[in-house]
Amino acid sequence: MGAVVDSPQLLCILILFSLSFLLPVFSSLSLSCKLRRKFHLNGLHKAGDVVLGGLFEVHYISVFPEFSFTSEPSQPNCQGFDPPGFRQVQTMAFAIDEINRNSNLLPNVTLGYSLYDNCATLGISFRASLSMASGQEEQFLLDETCVGAPPVLGIVGDAYSTFTIAMSSVIGLYKLPIVSYYATCPCLSDRQRFPSFFRTIPNDSFQVRAMIQILKYFDWTWVGLLVSDDDYGLHAARSFQSDLGPSGGGCLAYTEILPWGNDSVEFRRIVNVMKKSTARVVILFSYESHMINLMEEVVRQNVTGLQWMGSEAWTTFAVLQTPDLMPYLGGTLTIAIRRGEMPGLRDFLLQIRPDLHHNNSYGNNMVRVNQFWEHTFQCRFAPPPAGWVEAGGALCTGQEDLESVETELLNISEFRPEYNVYKAVYALAYALDNMLQCEPGRGPFSGNSCASFQRLEPWQLVHYLQKVNFTTSFGDQVSFDENGDVLPIYDIMNWQWLPDGQIKVQTVGEVKKSAFKDEELTLDEDKIFWNFESKKPPRSVCSESCPPGTRMARKKGQPECCFDCVPCSEGKISNKTDSMECTSCPEDFWSSPQRDHCVPKKTEFLSYHEPLGICLTTTSLLGTFICAVVLGIFFHHHSTPMVRANNSELSFLLLVSLKLCFLCSLLFIGRPRLWTCQLRHAAFGICFVLCVSCILVKTMVVLAVFKASKPGGGASLKWFGAVQQRGTVLVLTSIQAVICTAWLLSSSPAPYKNTEYHNDKIVYECVVGSTVGFALLLGYIGLLAILSFLLAFLARNLPDSFNEAKLITFSMLIFCAVWVAFVPAYVNSPGKYADAVEVFAILASSFGLLVALFGPKCYIILLRPERNTKKAIMGRGTTKS
Repeated sequence: MGAVVDSPQLLCILILFSLSFLLPVFSSLSLSCKLRRKFHLNGLHKAGDVVLGGLFEVHYISVFPEFSFTSEPSQPNCQGFDPPGFRQVQTMAFAIDEINRNSNLLPNVTLGYSLYDNCATLGISFRASLSMASGQEEQFLLDETCVGAPPVLGIVGDAYSTFTIAMSSVIGLYKLPIVSYYATCPCLSDRQRFPSFFRTIPNDSFQVRAMIQILKYFDWTWVGLLVSDDDYGLHAARSFQSDLGPSGGGCLAYTEILPWGNDSVEFRRIVNVMKKSTARVVILFSYESHMINLMEEVVRQNVTGLQWMGSEAWTTFAVLQTPDLMPYLGGTLTIAIRRGEMPGLRDFLLQIRPDLHHNNSYGNNMVRVNQFWEHTFQCRFAPPPAGWVEAGGALCTGQEDLESVETELLNISEFRPEYNVYKAVYALAYALDNMLQCEPGRGPFSGNSCASFQRLEPWQLVHYLQKVNFTTSFGDQVSFDENGDVLPIYDIMNWQWLPDGQIKVQTVGEVKKSAFKDEELTLDEDKIFWNFESKKPPRSVCSESCPPGTRMARKKGQPECCFDCVPCSEGKISNKTDSMECTSCPEDFWSSPQRDHCVPKKTEFLSYHEPLGICLTTTSLLGTFICAVVLGIFFHHHSTPMVRANNSELSFLLLVSLKLCFLCSLLFIGRPRLWTCQLRHAAFGICFVLCVSCILVKTMVVLAVFKASKPGGGASLKWFGAVQQRGTVLVLTSIQAVICTAWLLSSSPAPYKNTEYHNDKIVYECVVGSTVGFALLLGYIGLLAILSFLLAFLARNLPDSFNEAKLITFSMLIFCAVWVAFVPAYVNSPGKYADAVEVFAILASSFGLLVALFGPKCYIILLRPERNTKKAIMGRGTTKS
């Protein structure tokens, strides 16, 4: 706590000041003692085997006289009695008295104390610390040998960081241990500069982290910060800016520095900033005086609806807890120094009596209990004591009852700094106890030696103070880290405005750090009073959280807490709130419509279960069935002239090949597999070549028979006998088989998951592998089909008795038309539709051949049996000719 004034100039001044104080002391030492007159310090002393020192603010104003240097300068006058400071003095006296009565701690050793009033002034605090370090002060000399109060072995204090820095910079040169109960500046944790400094209050860095823990707890990411214009506030501002960044999960909407004094214009500007900001949470890291001036302007402008958070510097001050301010400050959450129970302290304070503190073994100018008495009972002693500034009032008897009046001295609920004083005294006592229990030969010092009780050195106590570890009666563990900081713990307070108008500051949680854990926040939300209509914590964010399925996009020129929520693009997701980036789904997955999770991509292929697949399958099976029926008809009527005409063996082979053509179309339906991809085109190519080869040979037979019917043409038939016909079909089909084999061996067709057609679908298809192989397969079929068409076209006008060339011409015309149309349709059809086009072409061309070639014959065989005779066939041929 307190502003920090730390500079090389200050250090030089302090060293010169210390030298100016000590040199007269050293120069005055002689056989008869005579010290130069010095400033008289207000102190409370008690003799003991070991003496501990203390620095407290019993008065908060020092009035310095004008120095004319024409007469002896007057001493500064300490005014403004401070009851909390007086209570802290009494707490240290109580703690030492309690230790002296404890047979388990420092047995056979009596602790004494030298406690001084710093009057809230750096010079007085520094003089007192030098007096404690040197053990020399004029009014406390015991005899003419200049032996005064013995030097203290350790000092408890000071409350202010500035005073503590000054004291530690000089007293620390002698390695005298200093345990502060209220100095919070993080700079005091610098072990190089302050090697003997310890404290029982957490430093401000932990307080900032404690506040950030509360902000995280309530998801307050957009807050305003008001700080005092000194190192206490400015260091806190720097800590907030560094710790409340991306890692802290929050941002500062504004940072304003509160001026010292009542600068109404500046306070008005700051309040206007608060009104315009969207931040509903305001953190005030400052002092009571700043808060009073600020709240005057807040009330004047009637700024409500804010959630205040306060530092320990003003958390429990009653001057702010008034009915007029509760509409604005009700529900405030503040950090407070740990409150502790110290059994017996209240009874100890009740024993204070003015007549009990007039004298002690040193005859000191004590801290005036009389002033406390006058302050409490609004009376005065006669004659008025030094420093009495109020006129009038009753005379004090010294027998007034402390329990009969309301006094801050007995306000046990506010024993917070006092608890730190209590722990500081016990830390020194436990360190001293450990030092005195050292076993010779096992000590930590050179030669395994121990400290000598007859000659205790402060630096030896520093060693044990670094290792001290004890638990108070309240249950708090006290130990110091490598920087001299105590294990930090804070209470979290809530300013409650009760329905009956009463005001209560309630403890609602704590934040602490143990030796093995980081900061740990505990809050009881049910106890918290929220000064809002909803009776719930407010929302304080720059931008609302981005839900799953979106990502955060920073707004240009604004803090990272201000952002837009941009939906994830297709194929990417975010599955948590406030995602910075959208992640891509795995290869076989796609983003859901909400973009919050990945779902398996839909698969697409020509399936047996979809209408198109069902139609094609049905058509294929129908074609196969018709082929079987026609084959049965031809087999049943194999001896009839219609069947026997024009090579019945080729007709049967043609029907079988057509049947295979219908069946091979089924290989194009269903999810592509490696074997189906390899077999479908090979089977299709070979079956169709077999079919077209049969038609080609039939056409060639027709031409050979007609030529043989002419005079001298009989020799042509011997080249087109049954063996030659079979051989021709076999050779032509074998060529296609060779093409297919070479294709499969060189670059075989294979199944492929195609994601190019649709981002959210996987299209399963068969890639042909080698385009050249596929082109050769189709080209060879086309070559045979064109050749058959040309031969049939040439033989179309031959007599019907020897000729089915017209039927062949028509069938091959259909065949060629289908496959010519197939090529562009196949190329431009994606995915399963390419397979459907190919199946359709296979079925259409197969049905064309089946109907064109065998339809008329089946018609005659089944419906016009009278025409299925050799005479009828020949007669018809004669008539035509």
